[in-house]
Formats: sequence, structure tokens, C-alpha cells
Amino acid sequence: MEMNWSRWFRCESSFELLLVPRQPGVYALAEEIVQPAGPSMRRMLAVCEVDETDDLARALSRLFAAGSRWRQPLAEHRCYLRYAVAPVAAERHGAAMALKNWLNSRREVASQIFEQLPGAPETEAATEAERAVDRVVKGHDYAKVFPAGF
Repeated sequence: MEMNWSRWFRCESSFELLLVPRQPGVYALAEEIVQPAGPSMRRMLAVCEVDETDDLARALSRLFAAGSRWRQPLAEHRCYLRYAVAPVAAERHGAAMALKNWLNSRREVASQIFEQLPGAPETEAATEAERAVDRVVKGHDYAKVFPAGF
């Protein structure tokens, strides 16, 4: 199974979602993380939500709805979305589970990255480390499901 993922796009309001198809699929929501300025400043995306849905446009629009746990973070942080259309329910479920498992396996790498942040409060770094992922997957079975740089 190979999935055709969209590019990451900035998600400031539900108007950015006008071109999202009304089809079943999988999506990922991420927050931009920037290390403090210095000689090795890095920008990364911390994936904070992965889910499958029968209607991508509706599910992504609901992220902005009153009562959504993502409404405030989307308004306060630089967040990005990407999705893949997956009409077959078994493939959609398998891709979502594989991505969630991969994210969980990358927590150790992420925690090492955020332990090195100077001046970051310990609880904030731990929270970010739980959500952060390494941006490039090399040599894993996930290569067909997730594009390089996911």
C-alpha cells in the first residue's frame, strides 16, 4: 500500500481547508517547534494528532469548531496539516495505526533533541518531547506509507 500524502500546509483558519477533498482518508496535525536562535537553529514539526476519517474536509473543519480541543492551539501556535486520501477502510485504519506506532517509537529520539534545549523548562520540554518526531524515516517498513520528511 502506497499513500499519496499532500504537502504540509499552514493551518490558521478553516478557510485554508477549502481545497481539502470530501473523501475518506488519514490526516496529521503538527505544531512547528523552533529551537532558540544560535549556530544550529532548527525548525521541526511536532506531530500532535493523527486520525482517520470518512470525510477529510469535515473532520479537519471540526478542528476549528467551538468545543474542539484543538481550537485554541490552532489559534495560538503555528500549526500545519497534511492528509492522504484512502478510500478503503482497512488501508485507512492500517495507515493511521502505523503512523501512530511510528510516532510512539520516535519518542526516545525526540526526547534527546529536547533535552538539549538550553533554558527550556523541564515540564515544557517533556511535553514537547512526547509529541516531537524525527523528520526523516530511513530504512523502515513505513517508507511506502509515509513520504520522506513526514
